[in-house]
Amino acid sequence: MTSLPLDPIDRQLLDLLQQDAGRSLESLAGEVALSAPAVQRRIRRLRAAGVITAQVALVEPAAVGLPMTFIVTVELERERADQIDGFRRKAAAEPLVQQCYYVTGEGDFVLVALARDLDDFEALTRRLLFDDPNVRRFRTSVVMGKPLRGTAVPAGHAS
Repeated sequence: MTSLPLDPIDRQLLDLLQQDAGRSLESLAGEVALSAPAVQRRIRRLRAAGVITAQVALVEPAAVGLPMTFIVTVELERERADQIDGFRRKAAAEPLVQQCYYVTGEGDFVLVALARDLDDFEALTRRLLFDDPNVRRFRTSVVMGKPLRGTAVPAGHAS
């Protein structure tokens, strides 16, 4: 990502696109008081600079049969760079892992994972954790109730 200075209009566009990336250029232009071509140029520039990294649809997990969410703290046996990178790659390759953070504190990684049920989650732990000799231990929390989910980065807040 290249360092790109963001003006207030760039930040406003980023906030609007994060609310609904499918909005028309005309709608966005009306919100930021620019022409549609000017908005299009700004969005193209933000993508080229790596500020906008993807445009995705957010899916409700329960609607596709994955109603359970788990927070897993993983502690590795050895913390060599190759071991850390190996676990990160393994977690990234697992479709049920939504997020993987390399962290400080109690564990080495925190994972957010989805599953159909406890049996499905147990199978995930066997593939990802029990079968990995470098995993010392892990702790799991089951998310109770509907979680607050967000992906928006408050671009306007940083200005």
